Amino acid sequence: MPGAPPAAQPAPPPADVDAPTEASLGFPIYPTARFIASYDAGRAQRYYIFGTTAPFADLVVYYTNLLEERGNQVFDEPPTHMFEVGRFSDETMAFPPGVTIKDWTRGGSSGYPNPLAGAEPARFPSIIMIVPVPPEVPE
Repeated sequence: MPGAPPAAQPAPPPADVDAPTEASLGFPIYPTARFIASYDAGRAQRYYIFGTTAPFADLVVYYTNLLEERGNQVFDEPPTHMFEVGRFSDETMAFPPGVTIKDWTRGGSSGYPNPLAGAEPARFPSIIMIVPVPPEVPE
């Protein structure tokens, strides 16, 4: 006698077709990070925001190891750590290329709100901002 059919599994959420990839950014993306949005930074640059439930300290260790760069904690409250990778050109860039991590749970905050209504998690304890090297501008 055949067994009962397996219970239907929910379909995985659809991939965000607008989400950048590690290849397009030129930087690693933390494995559980979720793409939130990108913004025009000016001077042909964009910055990309990712939310994650990973603790701030774990993210700092992860990027320290992968980027082979210590980075700098630029703010104590809320803790914000920057990894500047590559040269910054005042003439052609709005932001230095790199990765910035911010702890959104300090000072009683419950985290950065997830912009997708009803999505889990409702808030991200940590935010990652990635600023790629801008494309070459022909002279």
